[in-house]
Amino acid sequence: MIWLDKLIDKRIAEYQSNLLATHYAEVENMYLQTRGWRHDYRNHIQVLNSYAEMGDLESIKAYLKELSIDLASVDTVLKTGNKMTDVILNSKISLARSQNITVMADAHVPVSLTTSEIDLCIIIGNLFDNAIEACMQLPEQERMIRIYMEMKNTQLYMSFTNTTAQKKQRKEAGRFHSTKGAGHGYGLVRTDTIIERHQGYINRNSEDGAFTTEILLPQ
Repeated sequence: MIWLDKLIDKRIAEYQSNLLATHYAEVENMYLQTRGWRHDYRNHIQVLNSYAEMGDLESIKAYLKELSIDLASVDTVLKTGNKMTDVILNSKISLARSQNITVMADAHVPVSLTTSEIDLCIIIGNLFDNAIEACMQLPEQERMIRIYMEMKNTQLYMSFTNTTAQKKQRKEAGRFHSTKGAGHGYGLVRTDTIIERHQGYINRNSEDGAFTTEILLPQ
């Protein structure tokens, strides 16, 4: 039915717009943290100079150790080789870790990709947001997201695994459906549409306590 197709397209467009707005807000927050650290740089130098003038080597070592820990919290945590992928992943990793979710990431992406930045943002953003939401249903010590990205010949391979409180889900009509209820699931539809348009491959696997999504995108 035409009216139904138009409604779905409208909902998907709204989802895409909201996702991009959220993503850029996360990136801006990450950059604000970095600028804040740089703003304090002169104060840190003054403190270290004071310790140096007093010959207090132990205090210098202790202060440098604290600075190293502080800097690690705002520094880029992942360098894939592709700038846009770095921005998307690092903003989401920062968000996940702020929710006390353990994130393990291993990603190697070429500098140039044929997949558009918007498509990449939608795919990774949707996968990450779903993983974070699933983890938030668990106690902090059980929250975990594992990411793997690498080129396999001429295709970009992505794998996202997250822990979940749900039991093994069953597919309906060949696919998993959103467990968020009516009015949700447009992220899944949008992701599948992009993969299909690129003539790629997507596979979702549900097990007790874990959910994995694998994607292959021709480049």
